[in-house]
Amino acid sequence: MRFRWSNCILFLGYLFLYFPLICIVVYSFNESRFVASWTRFSLKWYKVLISNPIILRATLTSIKIACFSATISVILGTMAAIIITRFKRFSGKTIFIGAITAPLVMPEVIMGLSLLMLFVGMEKIFGWPARSGVCAVTIAHITLTLSYVTMLVQARLQDMDKAIEEAALDLGASPIKVFFVITLPIISPTIILGWLLAFALSLDDVVIASFVAGPGATTLPMIVFSSLRFGISPEINALATILMTVLSIGVIIFAVLTYKKKTWNKEK
Repeated sequence: MRFRWSNCILFLGYLFLYFPLICIVVYSFNESRFVASWTRFSLKWYKVLISNPIILRATLTSIKIACFSATISVILGTMAAIIITRFKRFSGKTIFIGAITAPLVMPEVIMGLSLLMLFVGMEKIFGWPARSGVCAVTIAHITLTLSYVTMLVQARLQDMDKAIEEAALDLGASPIKVFFVITLPIISPTIILGWLLAFALSLDDVVIASFVAGPGATTLPMIVFSSLRFGISPEINALATILMTVLSIGVIIFAVLTYKKKTWNKEK
């Protein structure tokens, strides 16, 4: 087998990306609290993690916010992508696209500060949303993830053959029926991918959540970030291992289902 520099560079790239994750997984089973010394294999920190109510409460809060914000982002992002790709001419289209894509290039610090000022003003005038509540963090994460979902679905709709939709409309189908029967099944893998991306972005966010969250809506990344001042606890390694395992299983299941669907379509 001939040696190739491209394979070597690819291996080094993957090693650079995944070696820290492998270290986290390995040291989550270390009985010692210190990373520099390995004593013996143990599930001690997983037991400590299960008995820690603060981390468990923050984890449940983050998952709840991530699920809800990802779902709303997928619904609104799909609607926005359809408006951009299917409605060619309408007043204010440029402003609409700019407003949708702004979070992609805007620093998260500026977004967090602007959302904080918005929520403070709305709370004084309308009494909603509570600045320190879960609702405020969810709205902030929807604002962050909506643009990513819109761009994904928009790219899929642009590559889609419009003749299929036009043929269905010529045969008498209503636009709503065309969307649910033809368009939605075709773009469904992209919608699922957008949901997973929005979920990951919401679960990972710490900057925006630090601005708009309060004692009643402390997320997991905020707990992890605050614990860094006292050193990385092996409990965080155990939690990261569990999250990586669950997310990896979800990605593998999605990849297998997508591959089977492509294979079934080719055979059909």
